[in-house]
Amino acid sequence: MAPSYENVASDLVGPESGPGGSAEPMTTAPVEGSHALSLLEEASTLLDEAEDLAGSVQPVLAALSRHMHIECATLTVLNRRTSEILLHEAVGLTDEQRLRTRFRLGEGITGQVVETGAPVVVPSIATEPRFLSRARNPQERGAVDTAFICVPVKLGNETIGALSAECPYGGENPSLDQDVRILSILASLIAHAVRLRQFAEEEEALVAENQRLQRELVDRYRPANIVGNSREMAPVYEMIGQVAQSDATVLIRGESGTGKELIAQAVHYGSRRSEGPFVRVNCAALPEGLVESELFGHERGAFTGAVQQRPGRFERASGGTIFLDEIGDLPASVQVRLLRVLQEREFERVGGHATLKTNVRVVAATNRNLEQDLEHGRFRADLYYRLNVFPIHVPPLRERRTDIILLADHFIEKYNARHGHSIGRLSTPAIDLLMAYHWPGNVRELENAIERAVLLADGDVLHARLLPPSLQMARLDDKRSGPLRAQVQALEKELIIDALKVNKGNRAAAARQLGISERIMGLRVEKYALTDARVKPTDT
Repeated sequence: MAPSYENVASDLVGPESGPGGSAEPMTTAPVEGSHALSLLEEASTLLDEAEDLAGSVQPVLAALSRHMHIECATLTVLNRRTSEILLHEAVGLTDEQRLRTRFRLGEGITGQVVETGAPVVVPSIATEPRFLSRARNPQERGAVDTAFICVPVKLGNETIGALSAECPYGGENPSLDQDVRILSILASLIAHAVRLRQFAEEEEALVAENQRLQRELVDRYRPANIVGNSREMAPVYEMIGQVAQSDATVLIRGESGTGKELIAQAVHYGSRRSEGPFVRVNCAALPEGLVESELFGHERGAFTGAVQQRPGRFERASGGTIFLDEIGDLPASVQVRLLRVLQEREFERVGGHATLKTNVRVVAATNRNLEQDLEHGRFRADLYYRLNVFPIHVPPLRERRTDIILLADHFIEKYNARHGHSIGRLSTPAIDLLMAYHWPGNVRELENAIERAVLLADGDVLHARLLPPSLQMARLDDKRSGPLRAQVQALEKELIIDALKVNKGNRAAAARQLGISERIMGLRVEKYALTDARVKPTDT
């Protein structure tokens, strides 16, 4: 509870003299004591009648300024999350001066008071090197010297802020002691209001940070951010939009490395469950003996090593989405239990008897031919039909070749940032190599190839020679099928195109780079029909 006016008034005026004792003589004139009592009475009334306690500090500071003829008064509050001391309220400051009023713990007089919890009195600002003049610089303050008083705002033993005031300079002014007592009492009166504001600011910061992270996740995984605008990907995006807002089970089909997990994330973050967890399970990577425990959890003592109860992935995914990658590799015993979860939305932990309910959306993915597995008895037909409610087929990279360069540029940008490189473009031979390759590993293989090339690059161009040997061998195999003359001409054409791009179409500069005459360069440009579009730089 904040101290009342009646409790603190006696602290200011001192004890009355009487039998058995005497009071210390007051160091201020009666008029000064009268002003102080009026200030405390007004401050107490303002705080008692305030509907919004956190917003009641400004009127108290205004009363302080009126009663004590103070030029500037500030209340600063410690942000416990960042350890910064920020301005909460002030009188006598412009908007610009308010923005400058912030300190680190231990910085300046205010930082020292908050750090130590002890008041500081500066009789003359002009002669105090620790005073930073953060709010008002000497030019703004003028030629008049001032004193500065700063007292801690405390709740119990915790310092949560500081209350400060600039007073007229009076040399060896004994009233500064009185002013310290007045400010200390005011600080105790407003401490609870400061704490409320402190909590409010921290809550606002947490909410803002949570919203930022949510936006980041949504932006990262929404379909628009899945790189690719090929005709083959359009149906995929359309199906994501159709199914995301429902709770329907989704089965994502496609070769390894096509980006099935990205599709699953797009479904989750485009749904009503986007604020819930997204839990990924790689069914192929789990040891057969631990699959049930990982998915459904286990009770203590359920098996050797089960020393405590452990929730499974389905429990952790409650309220969100569970992504079962490589669903075709699940053992038959686990398929039965998964079928029950899909049908009844309930399960038991391994070694347990209590039936647990789950509120989770299931998105599964596989690169296997499940229909063939059905015929051979490797996959349950009833589970297949439960999973195959809304299938989405992700095309392999070789079927969406128009996306290859878009993806390559995306990965160059990604790994430029990660490894501190500044590659601006792909060389024409590198583009040709990427477009000619069949990409058995799909997008994952392309990403790995680009990261390797970025690491090896020593300039701003990613050349064909930096790409993996598998791509180089594919090119050599193609070229070896033709005569030597054709191979030489193809290489010559690649070198000329690359030189023209580097030199922004300047034939003379390109010729000098290759060590040939400008006339020969002109003849080769005509021979290979190199149009302006063909040799235009790609790093614009």
